[in-house]
Amino acid sequence: MAKKHQELIAKEGWIFLFPPLILAFVFFALKWFVAAVLLAVLGLYVAYFFRNPYRQIPEDSDGIVSPADGKVVTVRRLEDGRQMISVFLNIFNVHINRCPIAGRVEKVEHTRGKFLAAYKEEASTLNEQNKVIIRDGDFVMEVIQIAGLIARRIVCWSREADQVTRGERFGLIRFGSRVDIFLPAECEIVVREGQKIAGGSDLIARRR
Repeated sequence: MAKKHQELIAKEGWIFLFPPLILAFVFFALKWFVAAVLLAVLGLYVAYFFRNPYRQIPEDSDGIVSPADGKVVTVRRLEDGRQMISVFLNIFNVHINRCPIAGRVEKVEHTRGKFLAAYKEEASTLNEQNKVIIRDGDFVMEVIQIAGLIARRIVCWSREADQVTRGERFGLIRFGSRVDIFLPAECEIVVREGQKIAGGSDLIARRR
């Protein structure tokens, strides 16, 4: 896998991490211990939220890995035959997003929208989102990063024409969010609604 964005704490979180930690040191020096402890706890939570753990990518060559940690809230077949899986990320999940397959990034498209609660079904169509289309030969799939009520900043590192590897980190969504995955009709879905999954290491489907 390409060695990209492997910091223990995603760099996008540093801007939120340093201020409370610096203030905690200042308040500790001033002997304002309660404020110092509260700010230190806040800083530790920010570090926890932006954690960027290593994941063991499954060896199954036909396996499609989850692009995100979270809870599967939707598994259904669309009218056009494609299959849709939605994963809801709460504020305690890892928020790094990963490529479900290896291939070439055909398209990256950002769409402005609302900031409804990400667990709501209408969030898939109404909320601000970023679509990434990945092609591997004749196999084409979409991953859509969706902003939520709290998550109002989508980060996507991938660019059109990039070659990506399965499980490679391609972005993140700050503070609670949702990821929708659209797969070809012939894929075998291996997750169910209500299941908790880990991005990069758990399979959501297999190519057939």
